[in-house]
Amino acid sequence: MAPVVRDGTGFEAIYGEHFAFVWRCLRGLGVPEAALDDAAQDVFVIVHRRLPEFRGESTLRTWLYAIVRNVASNARRSQRRKGELAELPLDAAATSGDPHQSAQDQQAARFVRSFLEGVGDKKRELFVLAVIEQMSVPEVAEALGIPLNTAYTRLRSVRADFQAALAQRGTP
Repeated sequence: MAPVVRDGTGFEAIYGEHFAFVWRCLRGLGVPEAALDDAAQDVFVIVHRRLPEFRGESTLRTWLYAIVRNVASNARRSQRRKGELAELPLDAAATSGDPHQSAQDQQAARFVRSFLEGVGDKKRELFVLAVIEQMSVPEVAEALGIPLNTAYTRLRSVRADFQAALAQRGTP
């Protein structure tokens, strides 16, 4: 029998509802494309094993992110040991039927990837959660285990860095 969270949510429901979130976070945190399948599997193996321990003291997404964060860190460390560079994927942008829009989406994805590769891990995590995943700042602070004011300060800083990168690129 699969573990169940207090609200009755079983592992299968958690997997179905949060797989995309886990996948995007792993990608955003620099897990190489070749390691994404294994990393996502590792996350959900840990979730399945530790689900009975989840006491609901945080949101489920926050708890999941803590697991994602550790798995991504281990995957990046493993890649560095092997001497391989962790490259963020270019195909993260949604594709549409319009070739012009698809080209713009791919260009935007390359820019965001380049930006994320150039910022430190702390800012990268905050950017992924607050900007890309659109989690609230209090939720981000809880997920990262940092004070709320620190989260707001880092968010302002990473947004300023992003705006500067856009301005340097010539985009208002």
